This record gives sequence, structure tokens and C-alpha cells, in this order.
Amino acid sequence: MRTIRVETSAATILLTEAPEPKVRDRQSGEIAKDAVSGEALMTLGVVYIEEGESSLIKVTVPESGVSEGLALGAPVSLPGLIARPWESVFNGQQRHGIAFRAAAVTPAAFPATVGASA
Repeated sequence: MRTIRVETSAATILLTEAPEPKVRDRQSGEIAKDAVSGEALMTLGVVYIEEGESSLIKVTVPESGVSEGLALGAPVSLPGLIARPWESVFNGQQRHGIAFRAAAVTPAAFPATVGASA
């Protein structure tokens, strides 16, 4: 499936949900693992703000990519952010969406506001 790199340099990204283990199977509680490395995966929620528009998205990161010092409502950086379209059939219903994945989540600073004076 095709992946699309997401350019984040002009965006403000705020953490809205703390990272928690990504569950692969809700009935058994099995944690999702990276297909290549076997590392446990985590999901987190962010609000992605760019050019006056915002979107709430869920992002998957490897457990080792979750940095210390993350705080809800604080800006974060998502290096290597990609979007991957998906579709599946579940209980006879066709579903589709976009999955987001990043190499890491790290604390960031708020961007300087345009026209701000010191």
C-alpha cells in the first residue's frame, strides 16, 4: 500500500491523548507489534493545526520512539510522519480511512507567531 510523507514544518501539533499500547486484538488484549522489528507499538492523539484548520488524528509510534517529558496540551514533534490509506470489510461493511505513523514523538516548542514583536 502506498505511503504519503506528511510535511509538518508549518504545522502546530498538540498532544491530546497520552501514548498507550496499541491493542491488536481487543478480545485477547494482544499488543500490536511492528511487522519488521517486532517492537511494541503505541498510539497517541494529537490535534494537527495548519493554515487555520485543525484535525484530530491518532498516530502510531514504536515504543522506543516515545520521549520523556510529554505533557497533554503541549506541542510535540512527529519526525517521519506518514499517512497510509486503508480499507477493509468488517461484518459485511466496507470501511476505509487513513492511518498515521511516525518514527517518534518528542516535545516541541510553540512556533513563533508571525508579526510578533519583542
